[in-house]
Amino acid sequence: MEITPQCVVALTWTLKDSLGDTLDELEEPVEFLVGSDDLLPAISGALQGHERGALLDLNLEPEDAFGDFDEQLVFLARRDQLPEAIEEGMLLETSALPQDIVAEAPADALFTITEIYPEHVVLDANHPLAGISLRLHLKVEAVREATDDELERGSAGTGFFRLQPMAPGSDHLH
Repeated sequence: MEITPQCVVALTWTLKDSLGDTLDELEEPVEFLVGSDDLLPAISGALQGHERGALLDLNLEPEDAFGDFDEQLVFLARRDQLPEAIEEGMLLETSALPQDIVAEAPADALFTITEIYPEHVVLDANHPLAGISLRLHLKVEAVREATDDELERGSAGTGFFRLQPMAPGSDHLH
């Protein structure tokens, strides 16, 4: 079956930065709905026309991936304004943040705690991969028609580095 928009692909991959450091590896296939928000548009476009077994090497510049790093999306919060149990690398929703920061940030932002000091915390609303050129080596493990439920939801259930608030100690981006 040829990959077209609105079909589901099962992929494995190795994701590296432009220096060759591995950022993520999918060794077991994960399913994504092509043509939806499950994959970056550049990845969805590159997959189309290929079939099961295809190997692709993609170079994604920031504008094709997670955008440029925006210094305006980095904020300082007083330590006493945040929940007690926080760690560097955790993601916080706007509901856990002081109102003055929420008012300045994009409405749907998630904030990564990048540094914790005794008196303040550095919060970053940029995607953790913003400003980074990515190198993606992927393999199409399977292709199938999407179910009606997947088409209705607009997702096969997983997104390419979709950020979600996480529990302390979790290091999953996707």
